[in-house]
Amino acid sequence: MAYDKELTAAIKAASLAARLCRKVQKGLVQSDVRSKSGRRHQSPVTVADYGSQALVSFVLQQEFPGEFSLIAEEDSNDLRKDGAGAIVERITELVNDFLTSDGSYNVTLSPEDVLKAIDSGKSEGGSQGRHWVLDPVDGTKGFVRGDQYAVALALLDRGKVVLGALACPNLPLTPTGVADPHCRKDEVGCLFFAEVGGGTYMQPLDGSSAVKVQVSGVENPEEASFFESYEAAHSMHDLSSLIAQKLGVKAAPIRMDSQVKYGALSRGDGSIYLRFPRDGYREKIWDHAAGSIVVTEAGGVVTDAEGNPLDFSRGRKSTEPVPTSSSTKNSSFNRCSYVQF
Repeated sequence: MAYDKELTAAIKAASLAARLCRKVQKGLVQSDVRSKSGRRHQSPVTVADYGSQALVSFVLQQEFPGEFSLIAEEDSNDLRKDGAGAIVERITELVNDFLTSDGSYNVTLSPEDVLKAIDSGKSEGGSQGRHWVLDPVDGTKGFVRGDQYAVALALLDRGKVVLGALACPNLPLTPTGVADPHCRKDEVGCLFFAEVGGGTYMQPLDGSSAVKVQVSGVENPEEASFFESYEAAHSMHDLSSLIAQKLGVKAAPIRMDSQVKYGALSRGDGSIYLRFPRDGYREKIWDHAAGSIVVTEAGGVVTDAEGNPLDFSRGRKSTEPVPTSSSTKNSSFNRCSYVQF
């Protein structure tokens, strides 16, 4: 395939970052969590967000020197303020620990190297060239609660998503209620990856063998289940409920943080994902790039509220603050997902 080298690098970078995030979450302390400055609504950011972004940025720059463009959520502005020295040292130590454990790069980064790696995510993207798209910890509120979150990495080529790696450290390898003799019930940590035209695969975070996955084959809406955001501030739950009723869906919604929903959808844990942001909110492309290709390559369909494909070619944000949904193929529930923005 045309993007094999890039996909291999994406899997490596997302896996390393996910392991860093898992270590931080297991020993999370209050000093690891900060609030982003300049936000109207409180938005948490952790050492895992920064460490993950620095780690992914460094790995990709090593693998693709001279042709690197990254669109990512975080920057180092708050870390460069007085009093942030201790947290910068903590992030630097984490990044170096995981670079050492990987063994591919004989390097020790300085705090300034780490800050520069974080700031390499300021690309504006667009419809020309290649751009990596990263959410270093998608679902930070879930991460802080000890719940679901994802490291979401994708590659755009001339405005189109051509590959994605979606690491979900807290997602069980086997969906609830599914018997798999090869998986223990307590095994968690999945990595979903997809390349355009190549299907979607899932493997454990430890890198063992991958399996191809497909979206749900449910055809009757009454038998379908749907995902929606855990946080009511991220999506209008009342509207999702109304639409589900009109579709005839009887099951209660499965509420989950982050793009983990895309991963779960791609392997058939549910049939629909509804997301309707509140008025005036503009979606960020890093919140959907990796997840969207994971679902579409698994046989699903991802559209905006008007049934159009999502547009990742207009920069860091979507062009309009419209809802998003993912719908079934050919307007049926067969092998589909419905994700509405």
